[in-house]
Amino acid sequence: MSKSARGVKGPLIFSAVLGAVAGIVAMVVSTGGGTRELRVDLGITAAGIAFIAALVVCAMLMMTEKPNADHLGKGTGINRSSSKIPGGAGNVDKDGNPKGPPRGGSGSPR
Repeated sequence: MSKSARGVKGPLIFSAVLGAVAGIVAMVVSTGGGTRELRVDLGITAAGIAFIAALVVCAMLMMTEKPNADHLGKGTGINRSSSKIPGGAGNVDKDGNPKGPPRGGSGSPR
């Protein structure tokens, strides 16, 4: 069995069990008493919704666990260093004040 098939089986079983439990609970709770018949339609609807929601959550968790390929973190890119950006971290002193001449021209604030 391949690794990807083994990785899919667990979330499918988990989602199916969760859907079955939600369906049974919805059927029993929506009946409204012991003398009425079970609401199978609501049970099937609740089971389907719970199955799909659990499957989506499992898929999202599996995607966040998967690491990116090594080549995606490399490259030059544009402005990878904020010190080289005009007005970036390289143009500010240790107190956070901009280096160089003021930008107003006359030197006085407007």
